[in-house]
Amino acid sequence: MADTRQRTIIKVFRKFSNSIGPDALELLDEILDHHDIADADVESSLETLAKAYNKQDDAEMKVSVEVLRRVYESFQDESERSNVEKEFIDPENHLFVINAFEMPRWTWSQERGTFERLGAPLTSSGSAESRIASIRDRLNIIKQCVLRNEHFAPSTLPSRDCERLVTLRSTKQLLGRPGERFLLLGMLAHNKEGKLCIEDADGSVELDFSKLDEPGDGFFTDGCFALVEGEYTEEATLEIIAIGQPPCEPREIAKSIYGHIDFLGKGSTSLLEDSQFATRIREELSELHFFFLSDVWLDHPQTLPGLRKMFDNCTENDFIPGVIVMCGNFTSKSISHGNGREVQRYQDNFDELADLIASYPLITRKTHFIFVPGPLDITVNSTLPRRPLLAALVARLAAKVHKIHFATNPCRIKFFNQEIVVFREDLMAKMLRNVVGVKPDVRSEDLKRFVDQSHLTPLTINIQPTLSDYDHSLRLYPLPTALILADKYERYKVTYTSCHVFNPGSFVGGSLVFSTYKPAELNSEEWYV
Repeated sequence: MADTRQRTIIKVFRKFSNSIGPDALELLDEILDHHDIADADVESSLETLAKAYNKQDDAEMKVSVEVLRRVYESFQDESERSNVEKEFIDPENHLFVINAFEMPRWTWSQERGTFERLGAPLTSSGSAESRIASIRDRLNIIKQCVLRNEHFAPSTLPSRDCERLVTLRSTKQLLGRPGERFLLLGMLAHNKEGKLCIEDADGSVELDFSKLDEPGDGFFTDGCFALVEGEYTEEATLEIIAIGQPPCEPREIAKSIYGHIDFLGKGSTSLLEDSQFATRIREELSELHFFFLSDVWLDHPQTLPGLRKMFDNCTENDFIPGVIVMCGNFTSKSISHGNGREVQRYQDNFDELADLIASYPLITRKTHFIFVPGPLDITVNSTLPRRPLLAALVARLAAKVHKIHFATNPCRIKFFNQEIVVFREDLMAKMLRNVVGVKPDVRSEDLKRFVDQSHLTPLTINIQPTLSDYDHSLRLYPLPTALILADKYERYKVTYTSCHVFNPGSFVGGSLVFSTYKPAELNSEEWYV
């Protein structure tokens, strides 16, 4: 066996925390030779085998030859079946709506260098330990992505590029070294004296922005993670030279490493399966659309007529969407606490909507309706993630519309290989109010850098409270296929690192408008009623 191939095999399986013996090395070498795998495809082929191996119930840290051979034989069987005529795929069997409170909790293990699933019961109250763990998880997830980035990770082969690599430091390495330049990764926050500092797992240091001309792209807010470069001073502050967002890791890379982990609780898929699903969606479901509406104010006189017109257009043109997602707020004004009359009116509005949807039998038979509560809607809790709309208020909707899902906020849609995150929050206003350092002008290119944080709410808990035991449901890692940030802010759409991000805007306003998402094209469009 060539030394280069042997090193590649060891490196690939080490990414999955596996060690490999001589028998397993010999088997893998035989497999690669048998199929005449090109050198350029060796690593990806090995990653497919490694992920499939780690999905096995009897997989061990030291690669078992028997299990590995069984995995290989199963791939051979799949290959033979794929040569047979393709069966029709029913989208209904591959569509899942996943609520935040149903997602398994995976936390980052520093010892193993991978994710571990926690089996302990989760509570809405949480604990001080879970609050700390949730923030530490955010830091560790971003940090391992940064260290894998080409600008930080040294190559296994000798290269002059090693001189250009940037070294990430810790706050404890600053002590006693004034006048030296450092690069830190940490969370931006204010200390007890009200001074802005950067915190990592080892400590914190105060930041001085006086010599920073212009920050990098994106928003820098209280509670966000940032890469900060600066000079440590005698006054124990870091004089900022540059500040930027941590680099975002594409979904494909994350899946190649953690494809065996079922983050959503609906079964994990390999990159090979994802590729096959993507091809079949393009070929067989090219005309399938998902509708996304936000701020569907049921108490506004234009809303129900506008929805009726939308449904009429769908039926007249035989254009029935597979999914219609309606995001709150479902009321144009907040409902006073304990005001029975306003609550009854709120329920009556949902009853009218139920009657309207039920009057279109073709749509109710074919379309899935997903309702996501907004900040003003009546739910059990107001802290993120929010519980679904109260069942008592939407009882008629549940009775008349069979394919209906009352989702949490946020929620996720798993459709074949695609993961679609839906989040309804007026987040942009909160972020703009809490920008730290040098305040940048709002630019459309800044919006896409939101996903660099790998989290839906990169803010401190005093600005945006969250349930610490369920903080993993707000995570954006691995990066989703599409991210719907339903906000009263102006509409936009942008694709960044293969993640399509868009805001459908308010349905009721100057015009009745919503967004359509086409899974076959991974793109969205604005549509007017």
